[in-house]
Amino acid sequence: MVTKVVAEDKARQGRWGWHALRILIAGLLLAFIAWGVVEFYGEQIKSPTTQQTVPEAPPAAQKSVQGG
Repeated sequence: MVTKVVAEDKARQGRWGWHALRILIAGLLLAFIAWGVVEFYGEQIKSPTTQQTVPEAPPAAQKSVQGG
């Protein structure tokens, strides 16, 4: 049996072409859209406990008059 010699440029399985480029760009755009949705949703569900509040001290003029 004799093996057939094929030129390198003709032995390729397929070319990239515009179709594959469109698919890659569409996937990238979908990834950015998903990232944006997650960022927006993450800001909306941020819990209010992450904000620190400082309790105010009672004013000195309102001291209760108790023995002592």
